[in-house]
Amino acid sequence: MNKAITTISYALALSATLTFAGMAGAETSSGNNHNHSHSHDKQESVYDGYFHDDQVKARELSDWEGDWQSVYAYLVDGTLDPVMADKAKHGDKSAGEYRAYYEKGYKTDVDRIVIDGKKVTFFRGKESVTGDYETDGHEILTYNKGNRGVRFIFRKSAGDDAAPRFIQFSDHIVAPEKADHYHLYWGNDRAALLNEVTNWPTYYPASLNGKQIADEMLSH
Repeated sequence: MNKAITTISYALALSATLTFAGMAGAETSSGNNHNHSHSHDKQESVYDGYFHDDQVKARELSDWEGDWQSVYAYLVDGTLDPVMADKAKHGDKSAGEYRAYYEKGYKTDVDRIVIDGKKVTFFRGKESVTGDYETDGHEILTYNKGNRGVRFIFRKSAGDDAAPRFIQFSDHIVAPEKADHYHLYWGNDRAALLNEVTNWPTYYPASLNGKQIADEMLSH
């Protein structure tokens, strides 16, 4: 995939000595961009990544408040196979190729995230770490394809040492609105995370079962 060109909308100088320590083990890759398809119509829309800068508004952590589950296990166990088949029907890859692509994108060992007020708790099975997070602006990413995305960024202000210093939300929404799912990037280097475009752990409400999540994906 092509390299993402970052348009900085919120300037923050970071020390070059910071190291990336994402809990999901995602590696920074500046040679790709995150253009994954959600199998919706081709009209230019905010969801597809076509919007004006003045449409982008600050968002609070409350937009993502709730109890969320990773969809990775549903891809692995075959629950999302109908979604991959549908993508193949409308896209340019086979179902197996789409599955391999999403395998890399969804992969994570953080199977649950709970967001309550300023607190974000990351779960690996029964183990968890928690941090308090404050808004740290947003960044607009422009892709060679011509579409764009927004990362809404939050910085840890307190909490467990093992909790990531930065979290970045991407959910195809550019202004205040409750998210129905999201992609999350996390680690200790704000700038490096903006170049991570091949691994995007994805979370849906914990109240949904696998079939309901597949149906939600197919509806886009």
